[in-house]
Order: sequence, then C-alpha cells, then structure tokens
Amino acid sequence: MSTSTSLTYSTDCTELRTSQQDWDDAAPELLETMLVQLHTVRVFEEVVLQLAGEGLVHGPAHSSIGQEGAAVGSILALRGADGVNGTHRGHHQFLAKGLSYLRPDGMTVVDGVKDDQLVEFVHRTMSEILGLQAGFSGGRGGSMHLQWLEAGALGTNAIVGGGVPLAAGNAWAQRHDAEAAEGRNDQDMGVTVTYFGDGASNIGSTLETFNLAAAWHLPLCFFIENNLYAVSTRVDEVTGEPRLAARGPGFGIRSWRVDGMDPLAVYLAQREAVEHMRAGRGATLIEAETYRYFHQNGPFPGSAFGYRTKEEEQQWRDRDPLRKVAGEMIRRDLLTDEQLEDLRERITGEVGRIVDRIAEEDPDSTTGGRRIRPDLWPDPATVDEGIRAEPTVAGQILADDAEPASSQRRFVDAIADVLGHRMATDRGVVVLGEDVHRLKGGTNGATRGLKDAYPDRVLGTPISENAFAGLGGGMSMTGRYRPVIEFMYSDFLWVAADQVFNQIGKARHMFGGRSGMPVVLRSKVAMGAGYGSQHSMDPAGVFATNPGWRIVAPSTPRDYIGLMNSALDLQDPVLVLEHVDLYGTKGEVPDGDLDYRLPVGHAAVRRTGTGVTVLSYLNMVDVSLQAAERRPDLDAEVVDLRWLDRASLDWDTVGASVRKTNSVLIVEQGPPGTSYGGWLADEIQRRFFDHLDQPVQRVTGREAAPSISRVLESAANAGLDDVLAGLDEVARNLGLS
Repeated sequence: MSTSTSLTYSTDCTELRTSQQDWDDAAPELLETMLVQLHTVRVFEEVVLQLAGEGLVHGPAHSSIGQEGAAVGSILALRGADGVNGTHRGHHQFLAKGLSYLRPDGMTVVDGVKDDQLVEFVHRTMSEILGLQAGFSGGRGGSMHLQWLEAGALGTNAIVGGGVPLAAGNAWAQRHDAEAAEGRNDQDMGVTVTYFGDGASNIGSTLETFNLAAAWHLPLCFFIENNLYAVSTRVDEVTGEPRLAARGPGFGIRSWRVDGMDPLAVYLAQREAVEHMRAGRGATLIEAETYRYFHQNGPFPGSAFGYRTKEEEQQWRDRDPLRKVAGEMIRRDLLTDEQLEDLRERITGEVGRIVDRIAEEDPDSTTGGRRIRPDLWPDPATVDEGIRAEPTVAGQILADDAEPASSQRRFVDAIADVLGHRMATDRGVVVLGEDVHRLKGGTNGATRGLKDAYPDRVLGTPISENAFAGLGGGMSMTGRYRPVIEFMYSDFLWVAADQVFNQIGKARHMFGGRSGMPVVLRSKVAMGAGYGSQHSMDPAGVFATNPGWRIVAPSTPRDYIGLMNSALDLQDPVLVLEHVDLYGTKGEVPDGDLDYRLPVGHAAVRRTGTGVTVLSYLNMVDVSLQAAERRPDLDAEVVDLRWLDRASLDWDTVGASVRKTNSVLIVEQGPPGTSYGGWLADEIQRRFFDHLDQPVQRVTGREAAPSISRVLESAANAGLDDVLAGLDEVARNLGLS
C-alpha cells in the first residue's frame, strides 16, 4: 500500500501581529518619526489628487492614501544606503525613503518638514509628478517613475512587476560588494526592498526573480502590498491561495504576513527580514495586508465604479494607520490632540506653499482656475536629450587601415579572449546567462575559461530571461558593474522583451539621463544552423526601432575585439550580435593586443567601387563580397556597417558612397517582416533622394521563419543567389544587361 507524507519547507512563513506590549516598548523617537512621515505622505497625496482634479497632473495619479503604513513602517527599518524600488503606486515609498535618508536620526512633531532640505525634497518630488524641470528626472518620469539614487530610491516603475528583476541586480551588487570587502562584517551588507502589489505577484518576471534571488541568496526583500485589488479584480478571483506570503516557502524564501494598516507591525517584520538578509541567509518576503482608499487612479473611491462597497471601504478607513499611531502615542502621553492638529496644519501649509511656487492663477480661466507657471516646464528642445550618453572610449583606437603584427584567431575564440581581458582589467565586468559557466564556454565556447578565472563574476543563470536580463540592468544602474548578458538565441530576447525594451532601453532617458545603463547584451543569429523558427531570428530591425539601444554587428575576429571593447566603454546598453556562420571562421587580430578599440559609429569599406553601394553586416558581408566579384561589371562598393543603431550608424561613409554610386542594395539574411533594411532604406531615401538613380533595392529572406528542413531553411534565408539576383535588379534599372 502506498504511503503519504506531508512535505515540509526549508523555511518558514509566519504571521506577525503587534501586542499592546509592542506599542509600549516602541521607542518614542520611532513613533514620532512614523507619525510625521505618515502625515507628510497623506497630505502630499491629498494635494496631488486635488491637483489632478484641477487638471494639473498630466496622466495618471495613483495615490497611496491608505497604504502609507506599509511604506513608512518598512523603510524605517532600513539604512540610508539600502535600496528600494516600487511600482506605479510608489509616491509613499519614495517620500518615506527620501525623508529617512535626509533625517536618519528621526523626525519630530515640533519640526515636521519645515527645514530647507526637506522642503526642497518635497518640492522636487511634486515637480517630477507634475512633469516639471525641477523634478528629479526633469519631468520625464512623472508620477510613475520616481528615482533618487543618492537616497537609495532606485526608481518606481509603470510596468507591473517590471522593477522586481532590477531590484535583484542591486541586491546582487550589494552582496558581491560585501563579499569582496576586506575585513568585511556581514552586518555591513546592504539590502534591497522591492515593493509591488497583489497583481504583480502573478507576473512571470516576479516569480522568476523569486527563484533567482532564493537560489543566489540575494539580500532582497519582496514586499507585497496586498491591497486586495488589481484595478478592480479581487485577489481571491485570480489566485488560488490569496495569502500571498504562502508563496515564499515554495521558493525557499523566509516569509512574513503582517497587518499593513499597523505601521509598527510592518516595522517589526521588516526588521526581522533585514536581520535575516544581513546575516547572509538570503531573500525574504513580506505580505502586508493594506487598502487603497481610492480607485486605481484619481480622486474617486472604488465604490464609485461598483467593484467595492461603501461598507467595505469604511471598515478599512476605521483601521487607518495614521489614526493607529496617533492613538497609541496619545495613550502613552507622547502626543496631545492639539499637537496632532498643529502638525497636520503645518504640513498642509508647507505643501501648500510648495504648490504656490508651482501653480498660479490661470489668466484665461473664467472660474478662477490655476495653471502651471509657464517658466517651470522643461525646454521642448531637450525632448531627445539623455537617450544615450556621449560615446567615449577608454583605450587606443585602431584604424581600419592599420597593419600591426597579427596572428590568426577563430571568431569564437576572439570573443572569449576579449571578455577574459576585460574581466582581468575591470572588476566591474560580470558575465551572466544560461550555461555560460559550463560546457567549456557555454553552448558555443564563447565564454571558455572565464568561470575558472573569475568564479564570482561568471554567473550561470536559471532559465528565466526576464529575471536575469533585469538583474543585469539593476547591476548596471549601481554605476559599479558592467554586465555582459548572453542570450543563447536571439529569439529568447522576446521572452525578456519587457526588461530589454521597457526597462533597460528606456531607463536612461526616463530618469532624466542622470545615470548610465552600461549593459552589453550578446546574442547569436542562428540562421542556417537547423534550429528552426524559434531559434534563428535576426533581431537588428526590432532593436533599431526601439529607443536607447546601440547595436554592434562584427563580421571579423579583429572587429569583434575592437567593437566589444568600445561597447564595454559606453554608458549605454549595447546589443552585440554574433552569427553562427562566423564562429568557426578565422581572421587576423593584432598580435598580443586585446585592448584596442574601434571607433563608435564607423563603418568599414570592404571593397571600393563606383557602380552600386552594397550595405550589409555580420555573415552577409562576405556573401556580398562574393557576389560583387561575380559581377565585376557593376563595380560594387561593399560597406560593412558594423554599427546599426540610429545614433551610431556611419552616415558619412554611407553618404559618400551613395553620392558616388547613385544606387544602393541592402543585403540581409532574414525575413522582411523584422527586417533591418526596411528602416535603413527609408532613411537613405529621405537623406539621399536627390543622389539616387533608382529606388533602394533590398535582399531579404522569405516571409516565413526558417524551418527545420534543410531545404526549406535554405529557401527561407537569403544567400549568394539572392544577392546576385539583387545585383541583377540594380543592373536592369541602370539599363545594363
């Protein structure tokens, strides 16, 4: 007969509730600071909703009224150097972190927020929410993207669950810094708290990060503000186990469930979680049961939309965290009703004066309405500033016509060589991805030898593309690390599209261009390798039409070393493409020199000519050269683009060639649907229309993604015959046979 044995987890999930004794034992200074911060957040949020009602908040206003206790209670258990990030509903966390950073010794009822530092902090926060130049990100982030790195506020996030992997990157950096420090003390290790709601607890990126953080023992606290509703959908409608803290033990994460309307309970739970993490015992999770008094967005209660009852809302209002703290302080003779009222009035007055600096009477209003003071808006001319940094490289530039002593090297070996060299010379370079630490250098050998040489900086990740891509982004935002993230196949980038495009690509501009995003993302194009529709794509066209990314496409071992070095010098995210056809090829590299750079934004003319400009990249450069030799009558000039993104493409070289040949053929291997050439042809015809004797011609593969069948794959991908056919079309348009 079979037997059944209940399984136990490797860690605990407990519920923490405060007793009267806890309130009696709480330090008066702690309670006083709680009270001031709670009322500051509440008044601030009420004013934001008022401004939204006047039409002065452009976009959503996700207030945190009702949820202040969760943010204030948890952040008071942290240090100034600890990191936090959050979601679209993050004003309360941002304010609490900034106030705690500016006043690490606490706040008093007598002082409130009257001093210049605190007033300026609140002013800059309000300015950012209103989209003004004085905001922390110059108005580009607004309500949903608040960042102040100096204070450990890593950035709130409009994508549900989108900030969770980024927080893991910050936590990895904290742990690695602590382990690398001489004479280290584990209690010196920083921790990170990532705040999100019940809705985000069901997002794949969140669950992937649960697993990664637990496996790697990261000092990361997953703080779930369970306010019961994802917009209007109740948590018990979409979750089999609505006690969300119960998820933690399944991943090996120590977890707590706590009353989020009780700031002291939150503080005590967070303090236990911090002690657990600083002791090196890994990730934690806190579920705080809380409630937003208003709808998802704006100044109306949820009952106005029919998904909550007024009775339910009143029951939660009766548990108000501000009332709870004030009541306990009054009971202990630490506060009087008059002092409480005075505190509230002074904070209201201070925030009101801040608004008066920002808004004025609208001269065009017939009802006495207000407007934002016109001189406070950002300059429209700066709209594109901060997308990328100025491209500077740190080493010697090697000219294309330089002829140093050289040796032959396989393309794939050049990858491992340059990565090893940069890891040796820069302790901030970290290599991560699936299987990069095994199989003698990953699935293609490109990371050969790195794990043995740098065991703490070569990270074999779980199969969780969102989590490890975001972790790399979070590492880079610290300013101390330059992650090199390998995606085994380019198609897998789409699994991590949120982190790649919404987070890493947009972060620099979204947060005002005030911090870098030095991420290098390596991935291979496997067309022709028999891996079929889901392992073969060329992502260049999609990346070229998304903001923030630079794109590098080396075609030789020499170029790979020089371009990778340049990519690792930049403060921008760079996609480095590799093609499987090139891995086994050999080419010359400067003998004994792994430190040279190739300039940013410089193409290479591989064959000079006057008849037609052929533009290509990766493996198709060689195919184009072969085709050009077959049609000497056309005298093709073949240009290896190397840098493919809008900001880095070498328009000087392309333009000079077009003005000389007056005809263009763009050659790429993949299908037209995701084609890089479609964007490039449009740009060329806009820039050089007067110099063209015919439309820009293109060579692409077929519409279908490549199949497994050797015959069908060959038919789907462009090859030598297709390039020759493209040259034939150019010749016909020129009146040549």
